[in-house]
Amino acid sequence: MSNIKKSHWEKVYEKESGEFSWNQNTPSLSMEFINSFQLPKTSSIIDIGGGDSKLVDCLLEEGFENITVLDISNRALEKTKKRLGNKAEIVKWIVSDILDLDPDIQYDLWHDRATFHFLTKPEEVRNYIEKAIQSTKKFLTIGTFSENGPNKCSGLGVKQYSEEQLKDTLAKGFKKIRCITEDHITPSDVRQNFLFCSFKRI
Repeated sequence: MSNIKKSHWEKVYEKESGEFSWNQNTPSLSMEFINSFQLPKTSSIIDIGGGDSKLVDCLLEEGFENITVLDISNRALEKTKKRLGNKAEIVKWIVSDILDLDPDIQYDLWHDRATFHFLTKPEEVRNYIEKAIQSTKKFLTIGTFSENGPNKCSGLGVKQYSEEQLKDTLAKGFKKIRCITEDHITPSDVRQNFLFCSFKRI
Protein backbone atom coordinates (compact mmCIF):
# COMPACT_ATOMS: atom_id res chain seq x y z
CA MET A 1 0.00 0.00 0.00
CA SER A 2 1.33 3.43 -0.89
CA ASN A 3 1.92 5.36 2.34
CA ILE A 4 1.43 8.63 0.45
CA LYS A 5 -1.94 7.48 -0.91
CA LYS A 6 -3.07 6.17 2.49
CA SER A 7 -1.97 9.38 4.25
CA HIS A 8 -3.90 11.43 1.69
CA TRP A 9 -7.17 9.60 2.37
CA GLU A 10 -6.73 9.50 6.13
CA LYS A 11 -6.37 13.30 5.97
CA VAL A 12 -9.44 13.62 3.73
CA TYR A 13 -11.55 11.68 6.22
CA GLU A 14 -10.77 14.12 9.02
CA LYS A 15 -13.69 16.12 7.59
CA GLU A 16 -17.30 15.59 8.58
CA SER A 17 -19.17 13.18 6.30
CA GLY A 18 -21.52 15.84 4.97
CA GLU A 19 -18.59 17.84 3.59
CA PHE A 20 -17.45 15.19 1.09
CA SER A 21 -18.28 15.87 -2.55
CA TRP A 22 -19.44 12.27 -3.01
CA ASN A 23 -21.70 12.22 0.05
CA GLN A 24 -25.14 10.64 -0.43
CA ASN A 25 -27.76 10.43 2.29
CA THR A 26 -29.31 7.51 0.43
CA PRO A 27 -27.40 5.56 -2.28
CA SER A 28 -30.59 5.03 -4.27
CA LEU A 29 -29.01 4.19 -7.62
CA SER A 30 -26.57 1.69 -6.14
CA MET A 31 -29.45 -0.04 -4.36
CA GLU A 32 -31.52 -0.04 -7.55
CA PHE A 33 -28.73 -1.83 -9.40
CA ILE A 34 -28.12 -4.28 -6.56
CA ASN A 35 -31.81 -5.14 -6.22
CA SER A 36 -32.06 -5.70 -9.98
CA PHE A 37 -29.80 -8.75 -9.59
CA GLN A 38 -32.38 -10.43 -7.30
CA LEU A 39 -29.68 -11.95 -5.13
CA PRO A 40 -30.50 -14.08 -2.09
CA LYS A 41 -29.95 -12.26 1.22
CA THR A 42 -27.13 -14.69 2.01
CA SER A 43 -25.15 -13.55 -1.05
CA SER A 44 -21.65 -12.23 -0.48
CA ILE A 45 -21.24 -8.55 -1.36
CA ILE A 46 -18.09 -6.40 -1.29
CA ASP A 47 -18.23 -2.61 -1.42
CA ILE A 48 -14.95 -1.30 -2.85
CA GLY A 49 -13.87 2.05 -1.39
CA GLY A 50 -16.95 2.00 0.82
CA GLY A 51 -15.45 4.55 3.21
CA ASP A 52 -18.23 6.02 5.29
CA SER A 53 -20.84 5.42 2.58
CA LYS A 54 -24.34 4.53 3.76
CA LEU A 55 -24.62 1.66 1.30
CA VAL A 56 -23.80 -0.82 4.06
CA ASP A 57 -26.64 0.64 6.18
CA CYS A 58 -29.10 0.08 3.32
CA LEU A 59 -27.87 -3.45 2.64
CA LEU A 60 -28.29 -4.37 6.30
CA GLU A 61 -31.76 -2.83 6.36
CA GLU A 62 -32.69 -4.96 3.34
CA GLY A 63 -31.56 -8.07 5.19
CA PHE A 64 -28.27 -8.90 3.47
CA GLU A 65 -26.15 -11.01 5.79
CA ASN A 66 -22.72 -11.32 4.15
CA ILE A 67 -21.29 -7.84 3.54
CA THR A 68 -17.65 -6.77 3.25
CA VAL A 69 -16.57 -3.12 3.12
CA LEU A 70 -13.07 -2.26 1.88
CA ASP A 71 -11.38 1.12 2.11
CA ILE A 72 -7.82 2.41 2.21
CA SER A 73 -8.75 4.68 5.13
CA ASN A 74 -9.08 3.17 8.56
CA ARG A 75 -10.56 6.45 9.79
CA ALA A 76 -13.38 6.18 7.23
CA LEU A 77 -14.28 2.64 8.29
CA GLU A 78 -14.18 3.54 11.97
CA LYS A 79 -16.70 6.32 11.29
CA THR A 80 -19.02 3.81 9.65
CA LYS A 81 -18.61 1.28 12.46
CA LYS A 82 -19.48 3.95 15.01
CA ARG A 83 -22.57 4.93 13.03
CA LEU A 84 -23.77 1.32 12.75
CA GLY A 85 -23.20 0.49 16.41
CA ASN A 86 -23.80 -3.19 17.18
CA LYS A 87 -24.72 -3.86 13.55
CA ALA A 88 -21.05 -3.31 12.63
CA GLU A 89 -20.29 -6.75 14.08
CA ILE A 90 -22.23 -8.35 11.20
CA VAL A 91 -19.96 -6.74 8.59
CA LYS A 92 -16.43 -7.72 7.57
CA TRP A 93 -14.09 -4.71 7.38
CA ILE A 94 -10.92 -4.60 5.26
CA VAL A 95 -8.42 -1.72 5.48
CA SER A 96 -6.55 -1.92 2.19
CA ASP A 97 -5.79 -0.24 -1.09
CA ILE A 98 -7.89 -2.13 -3.64
CA LEU A 99 -4.70 -2.72 -5.64
CA ASP A 100 -3.29 -4.65 -2.68
CA LEU A 101 -6.36 -6.85 -2.19
CA ASP A 102 -5.54 -10.55 -1.97
CA PRO A 103 -8.35 -12.15 -4.01
CA ASP A 104 -8.68 -15.29 -1.92
CA ILE A 105 -12.47 -14.95 -1.63
CA GLN A 106 -15.07 -14.80 -4.39
CA TYR A 107 -18.05 -12.51 -3.98
CA ASP A 108 -21.45 -12.76 -5.62
CA LEU A 109 -21.41 -9.01 -6.14
CA TRP A 110 -18.58 -6.49 -6.50
CA HIS A 111 -19.81 -2.90 -5.97
CA ASP A 112 -17.73 0.22 -6.56
CA ARG A 113 -18.97 3.78 -6.53
CA ALA A 114 -16.25 6.39 -7.09
CA THR A 115 -13.08 4.33 -6.55
CA PHE A 116 -12.32 3.10 -10.06
CA HIS A 117 -11.92 6.58 -11.58
CA PHE A 118 -8.99 7.33 -9.25
CA LEU A 119 -6.94 4.71 -11.11
CA THR A 120 -5.32 6.79 -13.83
CA LYS A 121 -2.39 4.58 -14.85
CA PRO A 122 -2.91 1.64 -17.27
CA GLU A 123 -1.14 -0.77 -14.92
CA GLU A 124 -3.44 0.26 -12.06
CA VAL A 125 -6.52 -0.36 -14.20
CA ARG A 126 -5.19 -3.77 -15.30
CA ASN A 127 -4.44 -4.71 -11.68
CA TYR A 128 -7.93 -3.69 -10.56
CA ILE A 129 -9.63 -5.65 -13.33
CA GLU A 130 -7.60 -8.78 -12.62
CA LYS A 131 -8.63 -8.61 -8.97
CA ALA A 132 -12.27 -8.01 -9.91
CA ILE A 133 -12.23 -11.00 -12.27
CA GLN A 134 -10.67 -13.27 -9.67
CA SER A 135 -12.95 -12.06 -6.88
CA THR A 136 -16.35 -11.90 -8.59
CA LYS A 137 -18.66 -14.87 -9.13
CA LYS A 138 -21.78 -13.25 -10.56
CA PHE A 139 -22.19 -9.49 -10.87
CA LEU A 140 -20.24 -6.24 -10.82
CA THR A 141 -21.52 -2.68 -10.68
CA ILE A 142 -19.41 0.45 -11.04
CA GLY A 143 -20.20 4.13 -10.64
CA THR A 144 -17.47 6.29 -12.15
CA PHE A 145 -17.11 9.77 -13.60
CA SER A 146 -18.57 10.01 -17.10
CA GLU A 147 -17.12 11.86 -20.08
CA ASN A 148 -18.93 14.92 -18.75
CA GLY A 149 -17.73 14.46 -15.18
CA PRO A 150 -14.95 16.34 -13.39
CA ASN A 151 -11.28 15.64 -14.07
CA LYS A 152 -10.25 16.02 -10.43
CA CYS A 153 -11.69 14.93 -7.09
CA SER A 154 -10.37 15.39 -3.55
CA GLY A 155 -7.22 16.97 -4.96
CA LEU A 156 -6.43 13.99 -7.19
CA GLY A 157 -6.66 13.49 -10.94
CA VAL A 158 -9.28 11.04 -12.17
CA LYS A 159 -10.08 9.12 -15.36
CA GLN A 160 -13.39 9.72 -17.09
CA TYR A 161 -15.26 6.98 -18.99
CA SER A 162 -17.84 6.72 -21.71
CA GLU A 163 -20.19 3.74 -21.70
CA GLU A 164 -18.25 2.15 -24.58
CA GLN A 165 -14.88 2.73 -22.90
CA LEU A 166 -16.02 1.16 -19.64
CA LYS A 167 -17.54 -1.81 -21.47
CA ASP A 168 -14.33 -2.38 -23.42
CA THR A 169 -12.14 -1.93 -20.32
CA LEU A 170 -14.00 -4.70 -18.49
CA ALA A 171 -14.60 -6.96 -21.51
CA LYS A 172 -12.00 -9.52 -20.47
CA GLY A 173 -14.14 -10.76 -17.60
CA PHE A 174 -17.54 -9.07 -17.73
CA LYS A 175 -20.47 -8.53 -20.09
CA LYS A 176 -22.39 -5.28 -19.81
CA ILE A 177 -25.99 -5.48 -18.65
CA ARG A 178 -26.93 -1.80 -18.66
CA CYS A 179 -25.56 1.69 -18.12
CA ILE A 180 -27.13 4.99 -17.11
CA THR A 181 -25.78 8.44 -16.27
CA GLU A 182 -26.76 10.45 -13.24
CA ASP A 183 -26.01 13.96 -12.04
CA HIS A 184 -24.77 13.97 -8.46
CA ILE A 185 -25.11 17.30 -6.68
CA THR A 186 -22.33 17.85 -4.16
CA PRO A 187 -22.85 19.52 -0.76
CA SER A 188 -21.38 22.71 -2.31
CA ASP A 189 -24.05 22.52 -5.06
CA VAL A 190 -21.69 21.42 -7.84
CA ARG A 191 -23.06 19.06 -10.50
CA GLN A 192 -20.98 15.91 -11.17
CA ASN A 193 -22.00 13.53 -13.94
CA PHE A 194 -21.58 9.83 -13.10
CA LEU A 195 -21.77 6.76 -15.30
CA PHE A 196 -23.29 3.72 -13.54
CA CYS A 197 -23.02 0.32 -15.20
CA SER A 198 -23.86 -3.23 -14.23
CA PHE A 199 -22.05 -6.28 -15.58
CA LYS A 200 -22.35 -10.05 -15.49
CA ARG A 201 -19.27 -12.22 -14.92
CA ILE A 202 -18.40 -14.30 -17.98
